[in-house]
Amino acid sequence: MAMDMRAIVLDGPVEPEELRVRRVPVPEPQSGWVRVKVEAFGLNRSEYHVREGLAAGVTFPIIPGIEAVGTIDSAPGGEFAEGQRVAAMMGGMGRQYDGGYAEYVVVPASSITPATTDLDWATFGALPEMLQTAHGSLFTGLAIEPGQSILIRGGTSSVGMAAAAIAKEHGLTVFSTTRNPDRVGVLKEHGVDHPIVDDGNVAEKVREIQENGVHAALELIGTNVLPDTLKALAVHGTACFTGMLSDNWTIPDFYPMDYLPNGVRLTAYSGQSHDLPAEAFQRYVDLVAAGKLPIRIDRVFAMEEIGAAHRIMADGKAVGKLVVTVN
Repeated sequence: MAMDMRAIVLDGPVEPEELRVRRVPVPEPQSGWVRVKVEAFGLNRSEYHVREGLAAGVTFPIIPGIEAVGTIDSAPGGEFAEGQRVAAMMGGMGRQYDGGYAEYVVVPASSITPATTDLDWATFGALPEMLQTAHGSLFTGLAIEPGQSILIRGGTSSVGMAAAAIAKEHGLTVFSTTRNPDRVGVLKEHGVDHPIVDDGNVAEKVREIQENGVHAALELIGTNVLPDTLKALAVHGTACFTGMLSDNWTIPDFYPMDYLPNGVRLTAYSGQSHDLPAEAFQRYVDLVAAGKLPIRIDRVFAMEEIGAAHRIMADGKAVGKLVVTVN
């Protein structure tokens, strides 16, 4: 076991180009925690917020990263077998304690989800947080049912594309938005029934296709577009607020009678690893491996390219997931 490892460490807010790989001691797991030898990790908006200094409750220095995949390197409590392939996600990773942007990460055993798969590390590394957020938003936040229709606002984000794939596989009609007309074809290729170019009047475009509105809406952009998203819903329809790609988090002077259309419901989702049960995660992994759940990876980076990866994320240039392979 090496005494030190490569990691990306934040000493405070920095620009993407200032991110660097450095050598730090390999962390030791205590009882109830496990050490994972990291093979790949996905990039998430959460790490953008940490890097920008926008995340509440984060103490620097910190190794960011709310997810990682790899193999069990040490499990003092015997919860998992050495060499077992696993995903680690959430539970305070990259915020309350060091996260997945490293060759090794130590996390609570409760943050580990095992999976049996021959997927390459980059593809497997794209899945954990993306699937957890999409699955939780759809089934906990929106309680989707086959035969319904859903609007996904922020459709070319990694979660947006995963949510579209899962909703389609579950038997829903999918509306999904992009601000870039050049990305309409990508949405169609990934199973979206009604791609919509977002010009700020999405509700009007939805109702031109489905006059009474959609049953469900997944909000991934932010509160700046939420009123328009709510207007796209049918009576008794539900919107789930999950993402803030625009960095608009709050609703000033919230007056429900004015803000919410008559009979429309608003909920939210911000889940943890246990919101994606191991059996559901395994099922999705198997569907991806079989080519039955289309997941889009925009680009795969080496660890030393972390600055370029974060620049693409910051500029909103990715269509799908950005992944870093460690070895």
